[in-house]
Amino acid sequence: MRIGIIGGGLTGLTAAFDLTRRGYDVILWEAEPRAGGFASGFGDERWEWPLDRFYHHIFQTDRAVLELGGEVGAEAYFPSPSTVIWHEDTMAPFDSPLAALLYPHLNLLEKARVGPAMLYLRLLRRWQPLEAETAEAWLTRTMGERAYQVLWQPLLEGKFGEDYRQVNMAWFWARIHKRSKALGYYEGGFQALADALLQAVRRADGDVRLRAPVRAARPLEDGRWVVETAQDATPCERLIVTAGPQAALRLLPDLPAGYAAQLGALRSLAAMTLVLALDRPLTRGAYWVNLPKSIFPFLALVEHTNYIDRAHYGGDHIVYLGDYLSETHPYYTLDKDELLARYLPYVRRINPAFEPSWIRKSWLFRQSEAQPFTPVGHSQRIPPLRTPCPGLYVANMSQVYPWDRGTNYAVEMGHEVARLAMEDAPTAS
Repeated sequence: MRIGIIGGGLTGLTAAFDLTRRGYDVILWEAEPRAGGFASGFGDERWEWPLDRFYHHIFQTDRAVLELGGEVGAEAYFPSPSTVIWHEDTMAPFDSPLAALLYPHLNLLEKARVGPAMLYLRLLRRWQPLEAETAEAWLTRTMGERAYQVLWQPLLEGKFGEDYRQVNMAWFWARIHKRSKALGYYEGGFQALADALLQAVRRADGDVRLRAPVRAARPLEDGRWVVETAQDATPCERLIVTAGPQAALRLLPDLPAGYAAQLGALRSLAAMTLVLALDRPLTRGAYWVNLPKSIFPFLALVEHTNYIDRAHYGGDHIVYLGDYLSETHPYYTLDKDELLARYLPYVRRINPAFEPSWIRKSWLFRQSEAQPFTPVGHSQRIPPLRTPCPGLYVANMSQVYPWDRGTNYAVEMGHEVARLAMEDAPTAS
């Protein structure tokens, strides 16, 4: 029984890990030279560790990825960096009950409404009723209009752009429910987790093919699937596709119309990060700075080396300027130097002493279908992992709802799609 997997992100690698351990013949195709997908990293000649292309951390509640890391020998550790909110040209922490109590931009009455509402969301287990209402409506009603405008509107607007008012409250609940003050990271970055998982699959005789973009996958008359690359066409009894919804549609031209329509209706924004290696710190110890898109052209400034020791990066101070945006947005097509020119005046607003001469090197990364859009009633729109086509499964970040995209949910989905494939396949010998 050969099971093919398209995509070497954490979902595809986790599925391959489970399947190879059960004795299945697994072939995995990944277009990039490194495994890891959205969690993959890049290197510099001065660094000991690779750096994530997109900022990453996990929470102490992220059991799936923590357990998998333990199985393959990638252990996480948990610093407690500072997360701050930019408001009225100041940065103040809002990452713990004490920080919320001391937050200077809300009065006592507003804090008295915010605190119980946040506790309610932390303790609530049944999220389904929340998806019938927008996050804006629920947060404004429970916490008050001003608290919503100061704390949460910038987050929603930054994540979802002009459609932020349509995002449902279940998505926001998931953001609060699993959060922890301490944030987890892997020795060697998230690339180390992906590499450990890759090696575990290969040790179990899984065939992982890097630099192997797939052109299409089509059904055969005998019920199998054939995966076509520039080099060959490989038949499989079962096929798991872990590409985003629109990419999956391109790879699977023969999907039934109904299922294809469900995939096609799923909307996502792209991610873009401009990464700077500086010769000195930019902020006074802040790891994550949430920024209002009404002022800044990027959603967050993440000073990675206020979280992870810069000794691993040759002494560089690493800063991400990150955003979610439509692929039709003018910034999405700019080259690195053009984007840097647009961003640098806003970096100086965060630290007026900043000069371009502080930058040793910079990198630009883009990723399509990065942030799923979750309107009211979204659970009814999500197609199942098991498609109507026998032996075909589609698994991507648009299907982890109500959770937001993340490595923990990629791992959970990998376990689940592997379980479905094994349910539908004869026991491996």
